[in-house]
Amino acid sequence: MAEYRVALVGATGAVGQEMLKVLESRRFPVRDLVPLASSRSRDKRVRFHGEEVPVQVLDKNAFKGIELALFSAGASISREMAPLAVQAGAVVVDNSSAFRMDPEIPLVVPEVNPQALKDHRGIIANPNCSTIIMVVAITPLHRLSPIQRIVASTYQAASGAGAKAMDVLRRELSGEKVEQSVFPHRLAQNLIPRIDVLLENGYTKEEMKMVHETRKIMGLPAIPISATCVRVPVERAHSESVQVTTERPLRLEEVRDALRGAPGVTLLDEAREDRYPTPLFVSGKDDVHVGRVRIHPSEPNTYDLWIVGDQIRKGAALNAVQIAELIF
Repeated sequence: MAEYRVALVGATGAVGQEMLKVLESRRFPVRDLVPLASSRSRDKRVRFHGEEVPVQVLDKNAFKGIELALFSAGASISREMAPLAVQAGAVVVDNSSAFRMDPEIPLVVPEVNPQALKDHRGIIANPNCSTIIMVVAITPLHRLSPIQRIVASTYQAASGAGAKAMDVLRRELSGEKVEQSVFPHRLAQNLIPRIDVLLENGYTKEEMKMVHETRKIMGLPAIPISATCVRVPVERAHSESVQVTTERPLRLEEVRDALRGAPGVTLLDEAREDRYPTPLFVSGKDDVHVGRVRIHPSEPNTYDLWIVGDQIRKGAALNAVQIAELIF
């Protein structure tokens, strides 16, 4: 089996650390790992396959000999460094928002649109975490009957805002008053119905990411989508209440069978026995979990789903590595 020289940009962050675990657990053929980060991480090491690998400082010359570059370090760094990695001969899988809506760059969820990879020009974009989790769960219904409308409400864990946000939540839950928080309000014992900046249309950037990215991934440029994204005091794993309307009516067992057999999906739908997905249960798991599957009582051809996925894993690191597996 061929092996590859792999760079990991943002290796010391929460998603970067998870990417290391995913590369290990899925036995991705890494010949040499090159962890890259800012100068603040100089002299740090990351653990990979039982060895301590020194972190190198990211600069424009860091990609010599690199065949795969996994980026998880923010949009501004990706815009600057990803093209340099491609020029050096690497394929880039980028976890930031930098390239997602570029019409020349594929935005890929392997369970949904792997065919988009055939047109890549060196950079592939990894979608937003909430988008990934939703499209994995609703695509099985779309394959039964084309989806005509989507309404989503998300319950997003602190992990979606990074390692510092997880630390803030832990400190708040312990009773500490955190002065320098990444959140606009205290998160512990609270909900914050605004993620990212508020746009002129009244929706947030996070909500519109779900709209635009879902349309691109699923190849549905005009489908009506509405999203409300809420930060909740959960450390890890995002939850979503999603309602979809399909072209034709579907039987409930037909929907369940489609979910049960879908790649990347686990159906956990035994509400009467209190068996349904929760963030605590799904944390650390690869699959997107779906439960509370219902036919809308008054809207024709409309179905309600409760969806939970690990934001750091399938919502970020795992999806990126799956893309790399398809390419290499």
